[in-house]
Amino acid sequence: MSGLAERTYSTVLRELASADPRIVVVTAENRAAIRDLPDRLGDRFIDVGICEQTMIGMAAGMALRGRIPVVHALATFLTLRAFEFIRDDVGIAGLPVKLVGGVPGFLSDANGPTHQAIEDIALMRGIPGMHVVCPADESELLEALPVVLASPAPTYIRFNASRTDLAHTPFELGRAELLTEGDDLAVLSAGLLVPHVKAAADLLREEGIGVRVTNLRTIVPLDEQAIVGAARACGRLAVVEDHLLAGGIYQVVCEVLVRHRLSVPVVPIGLDGRWFRPALLPDVLDREGFSAPRLAERFRRAATNGGNPS
Repeated sequence: MSGLAERTYSTVLRELASADPRIVVVTAENRAAIRDLPDRLGDRFIDVGICEQTMIGMAAGMALRGRIPVVHALATFLTLRAFEFIRDDVGIAGLPVKLVGGVPGFLSDANGPTHQAIEDIALMRGIPGMHVVCPADESELLEALPVVLASPAPTYIRFNASRTDLAHTPFELGRAELLTEGDDLAVLSAGLLVPHVKAAADLLREEGIGVRVTNLRTIVPLDEQAIVGAARACGRLAVVEDHLLAGGIYQVVCEVLVRHRLSVPVVPIGLDGRWFRPALLPDVLDREGFSAPRLAERFRRAATNGGNPS
């Protein structure tokens, strides 16, 4: 799988499907990232139309017959409309269905609350045995894809094909990635916001403030030692996520600290019980306080005010 940086999600998925006849690509009329696959995969590409529940039931049936279905839909409809089917047909049976949720979190930038998947991580991690993968960019998505498809576990992927200049370490399920070292504040994040967190840390380094940035990558399975190590190294944490605080990464981090009997200040930087106002992505990030300069301000306060972001 050399040259992944020059490839796209579609080309990598096609290569994997060509090498493994068990892989079937399914979509609920969500073809943006896979529009060239029908001609390439033939009857191993299925579009069910706007029928997410039917799609999950079909995928479960195919998995029971030895297939590896990779299903695609907008994240909010996949995880909400089809939740019972995912839980009952895929989760309880532990079937290797791969669920790819499009435009999750702030990537649904111009859409209103009905299309904002900001509770998807909470829903999917609540299903026993379900893996949850949150790539930081396209390069990490492409590195994760063969690993996810090789795993026997049902898996939810927060689809993110954003292009960044991050240099990633090899992807492993359950293994976080340390992006920067620092002693003043440890920041934990995953998905779209990781590059913005890294950029904010770079801004603060110029001021002599050291921010340790950890890309959690997989929420399930979770790298608990990365969280514990961050807490012990810095003594104060911030968690950044484009998700509701309830059930998301902030709650995950707090659960780990309680399990390991660690007491450190934790600053939550996420959506606290509200949807975000639709706009173009750069405007959403800036207005909501998630652009690199706005994050740098919040990190500076957290690092210098004893963990108090205000």
